[in-house]
Amino acid sequence: MVSDVRVSAPTEERHPGTSGIDTASALEIVTLMNEADRTVADAVAKTLPELAYLVDHAVAAIRAGGHVHYFGAGTSGRLAVLDAAELLPTFNAPDGLFVAHHAGGPAALLRAVENVEDDLDLGSADAGAVGPGDIVIGLTASGRTPYVRGALMCAREIGAHTALITANPGSELAAYADTLLVADTGPEVLTGSTRLKAGTAQKLILNGFSTAVMIRLGRTWSNLMVDVVATNAKLRGRVLRILQEATGASDDAARSALEDADGQLKPALLALLGGIPVVEAVRALALNGDSVASALAAVTSSSTAGSGSAPSHTSHPTAGSTSSPTSSQSVSTGELS
Repeated sequence: MVSDVRVSAPTEERHPGTSGIDTASALEIVTLMNEADRTVADAVAKTLPELAYLVDHAVAAIRAGGHVHYFGAGTSGRLAVLDAAELLPTFNAPDGLFVAHHAGGPAALLRAVENVEDDLDLGSADAGAVGPGDIVIGLTASGRTPYVRGALMCAREIGAHTALITANPGSELAAYADTLLVADTGPEVLTGSTRLKAGTAQKLILNGFSTAVMIRLGRTWSNLMVDVVATNAKLRGRVLRILQEATGASDDAARSALEDADGQLKPALLALLGGIPVVEAVRALALNGDSVASALAAVTSSSTAGSGSAPSHTSHPTAGSTSSPTSSQSVSTGELS
């Protein structure tokens, strides 16, 4: 016999302003949706203190050798997979640093797989990959998904720090979360279709979480993506532009520095900013958590101590600023600390 469940959550309530949406014009439909979407950012804003706490906790865990695990089903799981997948090309995050577990596996990404989100044991089994120093984040709009429950329960027993991202203030899974993030987005334009506002809120929270973690780990310089992996022509052009914007170097000087650094942006950037050979830049990055800011501070401090002169290039240059440091050859370590 097939079982059923009645979900009690704001996302399951009928939206009072969209009851006539089935007879509305296309413009009226998308206008109603846009008006509803405008409320999502405000709902997410209420989670920011908890989100910042989770970011700090994740950074500390990663520096101690831990990993981040996402668990979700349906839209929630797909958004988790998307977030984890984008960290490699954007930040050159090490493989396995962020792991997304989607109920039903790869097959369920493109087509719904029957009953997998209701499988508590599957969630528990997938959480077998979690270590005691890891961060485990469950995503469920309704706040009840058994797959996520199983994962959070298992993660807690292992000793991992658990978090829950949900749209339901009364989530029954809150008891299994050390950190609770509730973006109460209310009724959906289409009743129960959590791929809409609730899904948008999850995407915003995941964007904020993973991006802030990468920034805190030193994978940016100012607001520039200095760990971006140049896997196509557009990204190769972006790497060159980032190097010029960060240093004020000419096109020829930036290209030369990248060539000397075997195409790796971070050592080329530090060499130009610090006026040091790339081999020294790579050494400084390795000693300073692969952070350009920390490595540059160490380089300029050392230079000042040795010469008695004032440090240079310690601020974040903006586009149009000028400098004329030198460069030579090496590659980035890519290590996190």
